[in-house]
Amino acid sequence: MGWKGMKTALPSRGLSLWSSKKKTDVKQQPGDGTKDKDKDKDKDKIRSVFFGGSNGGSGAGTPSPLEGDLNKLFDSLRGSSDNKDHMGIDSTTSYLTETLGVNPENAELLVVMEIVQAPAVGEITRKGFVDGWKSTGVQATNKDHAKHIKSLVKKLSTDQALFKKVYRHTFVAAKEQDQKAISLEYAQIYWETLFAPPGWQWASQNHNWLELWNSFLAAKWTRSVNKDMWNMTLEFAYKSLEDETLSFWSEDGAWPSVLDEFVAWCREEKGIKPETMDTDA
Repeated sequence: MGWKGMKTALPSRGLSLWSSKKKTDVKQQPGDGTKDKDKDKDKDKIRSVFFGGSNGGSGAGTPSPLEGDLNKLFDSLRGSSDNKDHMGIDSTTSYLTETLGVNPENAELLVVMEIVQAPAVGEITRKGFVDGWKSTGVQATNKDHAKHIKSLVKKLSTDQALFKKVYRHTFVAAKEQDQKAISLEYAQIYWETLFAPPGWQWASQNHNWLELWNSFLAAKWTRSVNKDMWNMTLEFAYKSLEDETLSFWSEDGAWPSVLDEFVAWCREEKGIKPETMDTDA
């Protein structure tokens, strides 16, 4: 389920997860961002103390050639109504689908959001764009960026470190900036997007764990999803594929209570039993 599916599933959010930021974009039109600019200046002062330059660039306040090229590229992607340091929803949509050729209906979207450290789905900041692409070492051209995204997407289902980065940043982009958790409904939509091709599939030989997880949540869980629950769900998912009998779980483990309850539910409702040791001589 991509962002169009999210739009259908979350009518209370507005047009879509992307368009939930439109009001913010309007408020940040040129001339309205004084407080944000002051905060950015404070952050730049802190960076200069730790890194000896602004924005992590080379030299005292002098950006590297790559940073300069990335800033120019960012400017070329902004729409005429966008804030100087933010790409709005329309510009972001165009960048993802037309410039990079990303499919917004699956986890490809979330790969890009992680690279540019998007603060929300459908919003890209100058700092996130420049710092994110700089960290990849890829040349500052749309063609090279699109090629890099394609290479990452191909590895997403097999590279656990890459998937984990994308998975963890998804929580950051999914939640409202003043909140510490996301609703269960939102979380399930993102899980369905991440745990499906081209992402990593949460299913073993005998069990479709994502389906079991969703069934359990629908029956037993009504609370929101905090960062710990989000992160530990992935760790549990990895373990469940290594051992689909869930023998790795123990009452003394450090799993969140929701995962303890999930294991109990799997045992009682689905008959998933741990392996037993053969004690016969």
